Amino acid sequence: MELEVATTPADDTVYVDRSEGERGSKAPFFTTYVSESRDVRWGYRCGNCETFDNAMDTMGRIECNTCGNIKKPDEWDAAHE
Repeated sequence: MELEVATTPADDTVYVDRSEGERGSKAPFFTTYVSESRDVRWGYRCGNCETFDNAMDTMGRIECNTCGNIKKPDEWDAAHE
């Protein structure tokens, strides 16, 4: 699949793979790369509001700081609550 070329707020060019992503509560988070070769992941683009302003914690939870779209953690343990 062809990558979508996008520009970050810092004016960097990144490549969004709309066929690869993480399921969010409102829309997927699409994997974004530094180059077309996909060898270095840059981060994620929120599929709900199209922003790059997302935060990820050590458990794999991703949250969009703009629209509140959230991906649940990869691992969950009641001890973390």
